[in-house]
Amino acid sequence: MTTTQVRVTDQDLQAALGGLTPTQMKVLEGVNLGLLNKQIAFDLGIAEATVKAHMTALMRKLNVHNRTQAAIAAQSLVQGLRSATR
Repeated sequence: MTTTQVRVTDQDLQAALGGLTPTQMKVLEGVNLGLLNKQIAFDLGIAEATVKAHMTALMRKLNVHNRTQAAIAAQSLVQGLRSATR
């Protein structure tokens, strides 16, 4: 993958993350920390089924197929933003 392709991918990911609701961002944060759906639900004060619904929606928006890919996508964007500010 070339540098240009990586930038486009990061821009697409950044746009997708911008389209997430605040609750979806919190769920993604929990996934990024390695928490289980049950733990995320407890922390946010919502039902586990609601966490699953948010996961489905955010994975669709991020165009990923599982929670691991979602966490990796979020981490790569955060790292990209950190390096861009240096």
